[in-house]
Order: sequence, then C-alpha cells, then structure tokens
Amino acid sequence: MNKKISIGGSLACIILALPIFNQIKVVNLVAFFSKIGVNKEMAKNLFTGYHLFNLLSFVQNANQGALGIFAMVLFLLAVATLYFNIAFIIRVILKRNGNKGELGLIAAGKLGFFFELITELATIAFTIFANKKFKITGFVPSVAVYIAIAVSLAGYVYFKVVEKKEREKYKEHGLLKEFKKNWPLFLMLIPTFIYFMINNYLPMFGVYFAFTSFNFRDGLWASPFIGFKNFEFLIKADLFRLTKNTILYNIAFIGIGNAFQILFAILVSRVTLKWFKKTSQTLMFMPYFVSFVILKVIVYNVFEYQYGLINNFVTQSGAERIDFYNTPSYWPFLITFFYLWKNIGYGMVVYLATIMGIDNEIYEAAKVDGANDFQQIFYITLPHIKPTFIILLLYALGSIMKGQFELFYQLVGNNGVLFNATDIFDTYVYRITTTQPLSIGLGTAAGLYQSIFGFLIIVLVNFLVKRKNPEYALF
Repeated sequence: MNKKISIGGSLACIILALPIFNQIKVVNLVAFFSKIGVNKEMAKNLFTGYHLFNLLSFVQNANQGALGIFAMVLFLLAVATLYFNIAFIIRVILKRNGNKGELGLIAAGKLGFFFELITELATIAFTIFANKKFKITGFVPSVAVYIAIAVSLAGYVYFKVVEKKEREKYKEHGLLKEFKKNWPLFLMLIPTFIYFMINNYLPMFGVYFAFTSFNFRDGLWASPFIGFKNFEFLIKADLFRLTKNTILYNIAFIGIGNAFQILFAILVSRVTLKWFKKTSQTLMFMPYFVSFVILKVIVYNVFEYQYGLINNFVTQSGAERIDFYNTPSYWPFLITFFYLWKNIGYGMVVYLATIMGIDNEIYEAAKVDGANDFQQIFYITLPHIKPTFIILLLYALGSIMKGQFELFYQLVGNNGVLFNATDIFDTYVYRITTTQPLSIGLGTAAGLYQSIFGFLIIVLVNFLVKRKNPEYALF
C-alpha cells in the first residue's frame, strides 16, 4: 500500500466533506421559494447553496419537515465520513499495523472511501427526492459532489486491488469465500438478524422525535423540524440536577450493590451446612420477587407521618414525630436501602455461580500450604470473580443514566417536595410525557441524552479496562 497516495486520497475526502464547499445548490430561486411557500421573512434565513452540515437549517427555516429525516441522515453520513478518514490517517501516521500486515489499515481506508461514496450518492438522491416532492427543480448537486464521487470511487477500487494482494500474501479469504465455506451458519444467523433489525434497529428512527415538534396531523416525518429546541428545554429544566441525581444514585447502586453481592456470595459459598446455605439463598432471593407496588405499601405504612410504624414508636417514647414525606434528606438513604434489599440476593447468584465454578483443588492446595480462610478468599476467590465483576460493571455503566423507575416512582410518586433529592431522568421523562400535551419530543430528547451519555461512559471505561487487561474488555 502506497501510504502517500492513501493519505492524499483520504485528505481529499476530508476536505470535500468539510463545510467549506456547498454540496447542494439552490436554483430557480424565485419560482422555487414561491412553490414551497417561502415568504420574504423566511427567505432572509435561506441561502443559495448548502453543505451537509447546514442543510437542516433549510428544513427548519423553510418549514419543510418532510425533508428532515433525509437531511439528518446526510448529516450523520458526513460526520461518519470525516471520522473514518481521520481515523485512517491517524492509524497510518502512528503505524498501527495488525498481526496480518496492512489488512487492518486497508480495511480502515476502504471504509472511509466507502462512506464518502455513499454520502455523495445520498446527496444526489436527496436532490432528486426534494425536486420530485416540490415538482420543480430547486436543488442540484454541486461540482464538489461529482469530484468527491470520483475520488472516493478511485480510492475504494485502489484499496480493493491492494487488499487482494495482501490477502493472498497472508492466505486470508474474503466474505464471499467465508460464506461459501460456512453458508449454513450464515443462514442460521438470519432469524437473529431479522429479530434485531425489527426490535432494536428500526425503532431507532424514533430518535427523530427529539428534533421535531410532533403533531398527529403531519406525522413523524412531516412534523416541523425544530432542531435542538427540545434539548434547550431540558437544559433550562435543570438538566444538571437530573444528571447529578441519576448518576449519584446509580453509583451508589452499582458500587454498594456489587460490594454486598460479592460479600454475601463469598459468605454463602463458605457455609458447609447444606440446609443453612439453601435457606440463606432463598431468604436473600425472595425480596427480588416483591412487587414495587407492595413495597410502596410497606414503606408508606412504616414511614407515614400520622399512623406510620416508626412514628408510633417515636411518639410512644415521648419524642416528636418525624415528617419523612416532607424531608428530602432522608430519601437518598431510604431509596438506596430498599434497592439493596430487593436486589442483593438476585445479583449475588451470578457471583455465587462463578465461585462454585472455581476448581476445589486450588483451595485444597492452598490449605496444604497453610492458607487460612481470609487468605483463600483474597488470593483465590476474588481474582477468579474479577472478570465477572468487570463485565457486570461495564454493563451497569452503560445504563448509568437510566434509573430504577419503578422504585423511585412507587416510593416517591408525585411528591414535589422530594423531587430535588429524588428526581431522576426516568421519572422526569414520565411526568413530562404524561402531564404535558404532545411532549413526545421532549421525552425522546431526554432518552437520547441518556443513551449518548451511557454510550460514552461505557466506551471510556472499556478503553481503560482494555489498556489494563485486554481479555476483560467487552470489545
């Protein structure tokens, strides 16, 4: 692979994808703006040319929501093009070759050119779609689009030729040969692929709700595009407090929860009496099956001001009643306690299964060497459950912005006095989507913020884990 040619082609793709060239030109201005119903005030905010990073401004300023999803896809493709080409150049400069020569670099470069090609072809498709919708030629691709197509196509073909030689060198075969060799396995993957497409990936298009002022008359794809106004509303609605509460509660749940789960799993595993071990497991596991509604009833009857169990004891001892439901400072501790009470037994099972899988001969050898129980736990048990802990931690951190909605809603409900200390994103989203008319966009914006935040956290933590212990990383 000629690295100078490869870097030059990627740089060309990056430059052509940057918002310095207009990929789409607006023609027949007067007739076009008249056709789509643009008045003089609206026309002040419109341009004679658009690149893929400001095309959404046309959708918003011209009130053409039907073009919104298409324009957003183009924006995401442009971002992906820049990312993959920049990543390829960095890998070449840092000389990050894999075990099989330059196959990894070639795949990265090919991906960058492929996304550039797809982006420019999608840009042409957008102009055709928009012109058909408006029944007038208002958009045409610029010269930069055709130059980018030529560069990306040439680069992709170049990498395919180089890849073929590299594969022959390391006796690697491509996807087609792999399919011919293992076609039954690929066929078995089809139901799984269909399931995930229908249930996991197609619903992702609903993210577009977050950027629209949804109404049932126009539907999702034609509702007015409003950009980041829903996110601005969230920021003004005390985004910092919601983020802080959600993260702190989840840190407590994850940290304290895992510590107690490991502790009880070790204690149960060390018990020699079989009937006591079974009874202990059952008693610790049972709270998990208690309904949150039943838990609410229990908590209310214990902490209620007038007739609650605790206040009855307090008054009988001659002290003043405690107003739990109007004192926010108690609830972070109460919520954490009841979360642990419900989930310790369930989470303990995973760690207990890992401990039971440890070869007993290791413990026997340790006993022969004179190791006591604490030394066996510290030097044998804990190192063996470390991979399980890291994997569970990564999964938990991915949902760090998603709270235990049932727990918070049932224990706190709509008690506004406690919101400052107990409100998390899930309860906030529930309130705004049920109490405010047509607030689907706000709820989706909050959910998108949670997902992106969790994704970045898990990528960062996985990166740190991979640097320390690569075998423990998720990817």
